[in-house]
Amino acid sequence: MNRALTLDDSLLAGIALAAGLLVAFLSRGLLRWLAKHAKRTKWGGDDVLVDALRTVVPWAAIAAGAAAAAAVLPLTRALQRTANQSLTVLLIFVVTLSAARVVAELVRSVTHSRSGVAGSATIFVNITRILVLAIGFLVVLQTLGISIAPLLTALGVGGLAVALALQDTLANLFAGIHILASKTVQPGDYIKLSSGEEGYVEDINWRQTTVRALSNNLIVIPNGQLAKANMTNFMRPEQQLTILVQVGVAYDSDLEHVEEVTMDVVAEVMTEITGAVPDHEPAVRFHTFGDSRIGFTVILGVGEFSDQYRIKHEFIKRLHKRYRAEGIRIPAPARNVTLQQGALPSIPHQRTSDDLTTDPAFGG
Repeated sequence: MNRALTLDDSLLAGIALAAGLLVAFLSRGLLRWLAKHAKRTKWGGDDVLVDALRTVVPWAAIAAGAAAAAAVLPLTRALQRTANQSLTVLLIFVVTLSAARVVAELVRSVTHSRSGVAGSATIFVNITRILVLAIGFLVVLQTLGISIAPLLTALGVGGLAVALALQDTLANLFAGIHILASKTVQPGDYIKLSSGEEGYVEDINWRQTTVRALSNNLIVIPNGQLAKANMTNFMRPEQQLTILVQVGVAYDSDLEHVEEVTMDVVAEVMTEITGAVPDHEPAVRFHTFGDSRIGFTVILGVGEFSDQYRIKHEFIKRLHKRYRAEGIRIPAPARNVTLQQGALPSIPHQRTSDDLTTDPAFGG
């Protein structure tokens, strides 16, 4: 436009800006009210969506008011285009950030619901956030009139070079994705590797898996090493597990009485000790005629891996006390060695200094 700015143009532009600010203020208040009601629901996704809208809607209203004000002002075509592009880029930037936050929080809530633990699998959260931000960046470039085809070609060639240079890092990345996708390991599981590391899985990120040992120390394991290792997961297919306690009694014991007393102690421990599984059916199984005892195995049920130490402690302590009260002996290993004279072959005797002192030839 080549005409001069008039009072009507200024008034219309001011009204447009004021309308945009008013809509932003009212929408923010409305969304704040919706956020309070969303917190009352069990699903956490509505909280994330409302929180994102509290950022996007006010900025969209302000951008719309500014665009309307620029449209009524007598600006040149170049200024009009610059203003529209600037407002569009601002709006895309705000929407991209909000969308990245929404998607990341939704992925986080899904990982929480599937694993059932407090820790989060941050690898999926980070990947989805980066993907949304990258898409928003490409949209901004396209809006500014910059062709993204050469950029994508350059990124493809550069990505190949980076992939060759970062083989170990990419191996850890894809190993982490495979571990989570296959559900062999999830945050909260208690695992033990063939190399000896064991503990609770705290987190699985883009490069490594963090394991908290029972000593409360953190063990950092690269995802590639974790995927290759022989591993035992004590939480899958179910969290409850069975433990075996080896016991032995003397040969003169009444085995029926031993079994009855042992089952009484098992029932007492299963009902009184935290971490035990009362519904699990215990068992006593005699299996060995040993050198000094009859060996048997007591089968107990525990809620999770770390509970077994407390259960074993209480069971052995109470079983020993009860055996002493019932007169049941737990013999120590013993072996009788009988030497018969003349049965051993003659062994040439080599004189020592002590022998010389007692020899008659030397006055002994």
